[in-house]
Parts: sequence; structure tokens; C-alpha cells
Amino acid sequence: MKKAEKLAREIFSDQDLQQISEAIKTFEGRTSGEIVISFNTTSHNQPYKSARRIFEKARLDQTKERNATLIALFLAEKKFAVYGDAGIHAKVPEHFWESTVAEMKTHFADGNMITGLLHGINQLGENLAKFFPVAKDDSNELSDEINFGEDEHE
Repeated sequence: MKKAEKLAREIFSDQDLQQISEAIKTFEGRTSGEIVISFNTTSHNQPYKSARRIFEKARLDQTKERNATLIALFLAEKKFAVYGDAGIHAKVPEHFWESTVAEMKTHFADGNMITGLLHGINQLGENLAKFFPVAKDDSNELSDEINFGEDEHE
């Protein structure tokens, strides 16, 4: 078991992980956007830069509408980053991410990791549905499975 998965399982129950997967499916039922959750141990105190690296390495910028979002949690540091693709940035208002990130941060600071993560997924789903509604020919371009960080990043 990878270090990131071990840490995640110390924080999140099996039921929590199932809820996260279900929230992703619900999110993707409201929008053509894609979301990926990645649990990692450390960002080396550079969560946004690390999230971008994870995003690029996983080729999340290969979706048809360039509308994938990554929520990367760096569990050993108690940090996270939300990274969205260029297609999202081209359509959404300037402060699109701030309220979602702020609410997640509040829940996390209170020790409510599952609540914060589910809130983030749901808020992104609601907001992205306005800009990227589900099309009749929409397909699930990315796996809904939770990613656990690569050992080489830890």
C-alpha cells in the first residue's frame, strides 16, 4: 500500500471513500466537467505547484472541453490545492474558485475532512454545470476512482 493511501485510510473510513466516489459520479451527472481526487503525502510545501504537476502527469488536460478539475490533498502537510484546466478558466468568472476553496479550508481547519471534501466536490459540480452542462453525447473521459499519490512524489 502506498504511503498516501495508508495516510488517507487513517483519516477517511471506507464509507467516506465510497461517499467521495459517489459525489464524483453525482458531480459528473450535472456537468460535462471531470473531477479527480488525489491523495498525496506531501507537496514539499508547494501545494499548487505540486497539484499542477500531478494534473499534467495524469494528462488531465486531455479532455475534449479542457474542463477537468483536480483536488489534490497533501495529507502529511494538511494542505490542499484545487487545479482547473484552461477550458474552465476561459469561461468562469475571475473569482470562481475562491468560495469553494475557502469553505473547504474552513471545514478542514475544523477537522471535518470528509465534509470539506464533499462540499468542494458538490460546489464545483453545481458551479461547473452552469458553464459546462451535460451534453447528450457526453462521456466519462476520466476515471471516477480516487487516486493515491505516486511513491516517487513522497
